[in-house]
Parts: sequence; C-alpha cells; structure tokens
Amino acid sequence: MAWVPPGRDCGACGLASCDGFREAVLQGKKTNADCTFYSEGTTPARGKTRYTGTDVTGARYDFIIHAFPGEPSARKFVVPFRPDLVERWDLKRGDLVTGRPAGPGCPVYHALRVLSANPVTGVLECHTVGSLAARKEEAQDLQAYHVHAFEGIAETVLRPPTLGLRQRFLPGYCMMDLSHTGVVNMVLAKKAGVHVRVEDIRIM
Repeated sequence: MAWVPPGRDCGACGLASCDGFREAVLQGKKTNADCTFYSEGTTPARGKTRYTGTDVTGARYDFIIHAFPGEPSARKFVVPFRPDLVERWDLKRGDLVTGRPAGPGCPVYHALRVLSANPVTGVLECHTVGSLAARKEEAQDLQAYHVHAFEGIAETVLRPPTLGLRQRFLPGYCMMDLSHTGVVNMVLAKKAGVHVRVEDIRIM
C-alpha cells in the first residue's frame, strides 16, 4: 500500500481510525479512494497533509496555521450564537461541543474540545477534533457559532504573517481545504516556530 492515510481518525470512511482503514485496504475491504483525503499519485508522510498553497476555490493563501507542539490542532476561539449557554451549561476544560461555524459561513459541522470557557463573554478556546469524538461521548450541541480567532504556529507559503494586516490563511487540516481571512494581531518568534494569532475571521 504505497499511499498512507493522514492519521486524522475523522471517521468519514466509516472506520474508527486511519490504522483500521489501512488494515481494511490491505484486506481488500476498502480502497484508497474511500478516504476523503486520498489524492491519487501523492504519498504524504503519516500525520502530514499535502499543502499546495492554493485552496479548493483556487485562491492562494499566505500561510498555514498549524498546531502547537503536542496539540491536535490549531487553537480556535469561538463565540456561540447563544453565548449565555457557556454559563448555563457550565462548560469547562475537557468538555466536547459541536456546531457549525456559521458566522464565517462554513457548511461543515465541527466537534470541538474545550480548553477554556469564559462565562462572561461566552468565548470558548478549543481544539478541533475528529467528528468521531462526538459519536463516542456526550457533546453539547451549540448548533451555530462565530469563529473569533485562530492561534498556532505559522508556516509561510506566500507571505509571512504581518502584524495589523488582513491576510489569507489556511487552518491546518481544514477538511474543506478552504482558506480563511483574518487580521493578524500577534506574531512572536518562539522555539517551536512563529506563534501567530489571527482574529476577525471571515471566509471570502
């Protein structure tokens, strides 16, 4: 099996993990094309994604926001359309919430693992996790939310993140491969790379 699944364990193929998918392909029960991320002729390293610098619409993006070391995804900060639910449901670190980022107009339902919850503003700091997580455990369904910010390690593709500019970027592992825009409001040189925070997220 020359092509290796990316290790996202998203469950879209109907199996619990990429390891299970790989085994099913070896047994002839699945084909590579059954994986959402399969692209004929590419052989990404395990856990990696092939980024081309151009998104699904043909738009070029300036940089990719990757996860901090040891984390599953870039940090995403969201505000539910009903921010009072954060306090009402007593959301806290470790909780799982689901919903669609309807503010920027993304059609994909997400599962988010809460890192912190602010009961005053309703802002949730989260990691995006595979949709399979919501099938394995109870989740609070926010239904719709605004994406307030992304934070992580930037990989320059076209132009580096520049403080104060609205730039086009791709969140690492975006399942739609759709670039976002946002205002860069923090750029810090760290040991792990360029630590960046982007706010006022819009898809356009």
